[in-house]
Amino acid sequence: MDDPQNPYAAAHKRPRGAGDARPTALQIIKDNDRLSNLRGLVVLITGCSSGLGVETARALAETGATLYLTARNLPKAREALGPEFLASNPEVHLLELDLDSLASVRSCASAFLARSSRLNVLVTNAGIRHVPFARTEDGFERHFGVNHLAHFLLTHLLLPTLQASSTMAFQSRVVALSSTAHRNSNVHFDDVNLTEPGAYTPPTGYAQSKLANVYMATEITRRHGVPKAATGQPGVWGLAVHPGGIRTGLQAASGGLREILTWYYARNIMRVLNIFKSTEQGAATTVLAAVGKRFEGRGAMYLEDCGEAVPVKQGWGIIDPGYLPGRTDNEEDAKRCWALSCKLLKVEDDA
Repeated sequence: MDDPQNPYAAAHKRPRGAGDARPTALQIIKDNDRLSNLRGLVVLITGCSSGLGVETARALAETGATLYLTARNLPKAREALGPEFLASNPEVHLLELDLDSLASVRSCASAFLARSSRLNVLVTNAGIRHVPFARTEDGFERHFGVNHLAHFLLTHLLLPTLQASSTMAFQSRVVALSSTAHRNSNVHFDDVNLTEPGAYTPPTGYAQSKLANVYMATEITRRHGVPKAATGQPGVWGLAVHPGGIRTGLQAASGGLREILTWYYARNIMRVLNIFKSTEQGAATTVLAAVGKRFEGRGAMYLEDCGEAVPVKQGWGIIDPGYLPGRTDNEEDAKRCWALSCKLLKVEDDA
């Protein structure tokens, strides 16, 4: 990290693997004086049946905010969160959400709005990675459909509530989980389903969806944050987050992809082991984006390692940090992606 405003930069420059000095999500809560200090705020997090979603929820529960946690498999979510956590946090509620189905997205949004008139933070955490080609229930390539379009629709349905809940004391935020993989593909605007011969590979599908996540955060800020700020009103701000290397992902790979990743990691084993984070550390940047004081009223940023990312270095590899200039920060493509998403979902474009 080269961000001089990042108080955690030193810890990130000297990683030694999971469990080292890099901050955990709970440490972020403590450092931002958020312990039990956000009572009355409402947070919705998708994908809370394992991994980062669970750790993000555990940390944000310490703020005192009311949490709505979604999962496709609610029994699995209850088991992952643990009966003790659920029993000791009566302000934590579970909602069913299957991102493979736009009907389920609409149902989840309706269920949430029936129970809460407020929403201050939306964390689009759930997702899939490097799956074989398949389509969602609504006919979209699964990476783009699950990782982007389903979350885009959920955000669209909840934006009025985010706007109405935003105050100068705490302006509403949308935190979209992305990945360094966003550097590996443009959005294929003329073929987002990657149906042209040779267009689809699991890494391409994943990369396109992760770039679309960044674009959604950028456009939320441009449309709903900056104009409000110009008039002195509280807005809604979008932040994209790369949580970092939590595991290799080799379990999800197959065929040639497995061979490529095995080759890469074998030749970079010390670097890989060095950058790996625990799940608690991996959730830290998400939590910072969600409630960190330094990102109050700020958006259209790609965050990693508990700070604003810097451009990736020339000759970068797949595990190197940084965003890709000219792609991640392409405002015209962000606008185009928003418009296309509205068209595909048949919802009104608020441009």
